[in-house]
Amino acid sequence: MSHRQPVRFGDHHAFDTIIDARSPAEFALDRIPGAINCPVLDDEERRIVGTVYVQTGAFEARRIGGAMVAANIARHLRDTLADRPEKWKPLVYCWRGGMRSGSMVTWLRLMGWDAQQLAGGYKSFRRHVITQIDALTPQLDLRVICGATGSAKTRVLHALAARGEQVLDLEDFASHKGSLLGSLPGVAQPSQKHFETRIATVLEAVDLQRPLYVEGESARIGRLSLPLSLVARMRAAPCIEVAATPEARLDYLLRDYAYLGDDRAGLADKLGMLKELQGKETVARWQQWAHEAQLPKLFAELMALHYDPHYGKSQERHFEAWERRRSVAAQDLSDQGIAAVAEAVRAMDGRGKPSA
Repeated sequence: MSHRQPVRFGDHHAFDTIIDARSPAEFALDRIPGAINCPVLDDEERRIVGTVYVQTGAFEARRIGGAMVAANIARHLRDTLADRPEKWKPLVYCWRGGMRSGSMVTWLRLMGWDAQQLAGGYKSFRRHVITQIDALTPQLDLRVICGATGSAKTRVLHALAARGEQVLDLEDFASHKGSLLGSLPGVAQPSQKHFETRIATVLEAVDLQRPLYVEGESARIGRLSLPLSLVARMRAAPCIEVAATPEARLDYLLRDYAYLGDDRAGLADKLGMLKELQGKETVARWQQWAHEAQLPKLFAELMALHYDPHYGKSQERHFEAWERRRSVAAQDLSDQGIAAVAEAVRAMDGRGKPSA
């Protein structure tokens, strides 16, 4: 490869390290998987340079920014990059493949390393993500795991993955359990772009000749939207229902959502969003139970009055193959019970033996 021509994203596997030269805030929103962040301008410096550019002009912005860039690259050479060997080969990118990554590539080449610049920068990678999702999704042999609230669908996915099956865990990527109470304590959802990057990364590694298991989701998980091509593919895919008993589901919910009792006021506030659907009197009772950490009573009524009455119609509306679904009965959603469900799901595709 030439030392001067920027390289395409498709060639990124030929490099030892991928360096993201953008600011920490840009990096946090989304990045090429496996990239390390060596910003040539931090967030505040980037703001300063942008302000100078608008108020004074390009030359003054380059003069001030150039000094900042040189100082930051020097720091990276002393710290993060200090132990890189002589034959190290990095690929560097910024937002558009412009001055930030170009400056770093110049300095790294002066050190003797075969550094190269990603053509088009992060924007070219972003186009790659969208293209891959739209191209690969129609080819997926999806199996949609369905089930009423509390059926341990995500845990079934984990059990399938532990047995060597291909899974797409959208709720993990979204950092959200997908329901009204699905936000995770102390965990913010990622950006929409990073959510899609994680999806594309899995799809690129999928064996299209084998099933890919995914949980039945709506078009949104929390504040994030599923790619439209993936939603369409899920809607047309075969469904496998985890038909768990109400008792098993309640036991599972009390374990899986136990942390909701740690923030009683926050739980009561979330329940307040249901007043229009369930009525003020019912929601007031639920909020009182939330404040008292009476989770067994609260979850039992949420299942009986809010989630279960709409479950069948919702599944039929969202999944074309719902009437032809296959079901796995579950009396128990302990670790052992979930493992048995996973084995039964595998057996449906001839990929394992039903548990005894």
